[in-house]
Amino acid sequence: MITLVLGGASSGKSAVAERLAAALPPPVTYVATWRGDEAGMAEKVAAHRARRPPEWRTIEAGPDLRSVVASTPGTLLVDALGVWVAQAAELRVDAAGLCRALRERNDDCVIVSDEVGLGVHPSSELGRRFREVLGSLNLEVAAVADRVLLVVAGRVIATEKVAP
Repeated sequence: MITLVLGGASSGKSAVAERLAAALPPPVTYVATWRGDEAGMAEKVAAHRARRPPEWRTIEAGPDLRSVVASTPGTLLVDALGVWVAQAAELRVDAAGLCRALRERNDDCVIVSDEVGLGVHPSSELGRRFREVLGSLNLEVAAVADRVLLVVAGRVIATEKVAP
């Protein structure tokens, strides 16, 4: 089963995704898309790590998220697509390859992403481009997902696919 967990910044989406993954069959691998040492992120990464069960393995995927998803057995928790896009050269990611890897997996996957369509209109061209790239990626992943959850203030809102 593929579950996409969307939410705004600091909405509780990662904690929800961690609870979902913990209820799935082991082993669980946490796939971090963050790489770097930006100020403030160390504390956030440490807080996320402290919430996870110690038996969960962690992989830092970097730019080749598709191959990590394709080659890692067991339950995956991918956190987060927005960071993956932000760190990609020229915001270019292999969305089709990622979706193909997700569809071809035999094991469960929980994917976290930022919902960027509900926020303030970005004031820069880069911000607008990021919103468009991540919004399109979210649409593509949602199309292959079995369920999509929206997290608002730590509360989950289940969504439904609507026939075209």
